[in-house]
Amino acid sequence: MKKIWIYVGVILIITIILPTILVKTSKFISLENKIKIKDIKKEEKEVKKEEFDGYIKVYDTRTQEVVKLSLEDYVKGVVAAEMPGEFHIEALKAQAVASRTYALHKMNKFNEGHPDHPQAPLCTGVHCQAFLSIKELEEAHSKKWMNKYWAKIEEAVEDTAGEVIYYGKEIAEPLYHSTSGGMTEDVRDVFSNDSPYLKSVSSPYEEGAPKFKDISTFKVDEFLSKLKKKYPGVNITKENLPEKVKLVERSESGRIKKVMVDGQVVSGSEIREIFNLNSTNFKIIYNPKTEMVDIETIGYGHGVGMSQWGANGMGKKGKKYKDILKHYYTGVEIKKYKKE
Repeated sequence: MKKIWIYVGVILIITIILPTILVKTSKFISLENKIKIKDIKKEEKEVKKEEFDGYIKVYDTRTQEVVKLSLEDYVKGVVAAEMPGEFHIEALKAQAVASRTYALHKMNKFNEGHPDHPQAPLCTGVHCQAFLSIKELEEAHSKKWMNKYWAKIEEAVEDTAGEVIYYGKEIAEPLYHSTSGGMTEDVRDVFSNDSPYLKSVSSPYEEGAPKFKDISTFKVDEFLSKLKKKYPGVNITKENLPEKVKLVERSESGRIKKVMVDGQVVSGSEIREIFNLNSTNFKIIYNPKTEMVDIETIGYGHGVGMSQWGANGMGKKGKKYKDILKHYYTGVEIKKYKKE
C-alpha cells in the first residue's frame, strides 16, 4: 500500500507540479529576457540621442582648439561670415538652410573627425564653411554693422530653424559659391564626382555682383614665368604664345575644362590656380604690341550649387527661400531634420 502512495506521489510530481514550476520558470526567463531586450533598446536609443544633442564640434583654425556650439548658433556665425548682411532676407534664409545642411552632412560623414582636421568634423576656415563669432564680427566690421544686420541674420536662421535639404532620404551636400556668371556648373566638371542635385542651372539677376566680370593683367614675361614654373618643360616664347596656349574644351556652362599648353593638356582649374583667377570661366588675350596679357573672367568661385548673388537677386524678385534652394539644387526637398 505504501508503495502505491509513493508511486502516486511521483506521478503527481511529474504530471502537475514539475510542469507548473517549468512554466513559471519559463515565464520568469521570458520576462527577464524582455526586460533585458527592453534595456538594450533603451540603451540604443540613448546612444542615438548622444550622437546629436543639438550641438556640434568645430575646430577653430585660428586658436587651433575644438569648440562645442549649438547648431543654430553655429549657423548664425556661418551666415554672417559667408553672405553679406545687406542681402535680401530670403537669400539669407536660403544660406541658413544650406549652411545647416552642410554642417549636418559633414557631421554624419566625419563623426570621428575630418581627415584634414581629425579633432572635429567641421572647421572655421574656408576648407569647410567660414565662421565668425560675435566678437570676431565686431572686429571684422563694427558695432554699427552688428546693430544693423545681426538681428536680420538671427531672423533668417531662427525662421528656418531645423530645416535641412534632403535628396530622397539622404541629407544633401549643398555646395555654394559667390557668383556663377549666369549659369552654375555641373559638379562632375569641377570635382570629378557626380551628384543628381548639383547640376548646371541658369542663375539670373547676378549683374550687380562686384566680381561678375573681372580682368587680371600681366606683363608677358610674368605670364610666361608663371606657366614655366608650373610646367618646367614647356617651350613658350612671346612669339609663339598664341599657338602654344589654346583652349581645348569648355563645359556646358562656359567654364574652361581643358587647355593645351605646348602640347600638354591641363585643366582649367590649374590655370585658375596659377594666375589666381576668380573662376574657370576665363579668356586669355595677348597683345604683342604692348606685351601684355589680359585674362578676362566671369563669375567668382567654383560655380557649383547655389550662387549667393543669384539667390539675392531671386529674393529681390519675390522668390522665397525654398524656391531659391529648389532652383539651385535639382530635385531636393526642404524638411525638418530627423535625428538618426
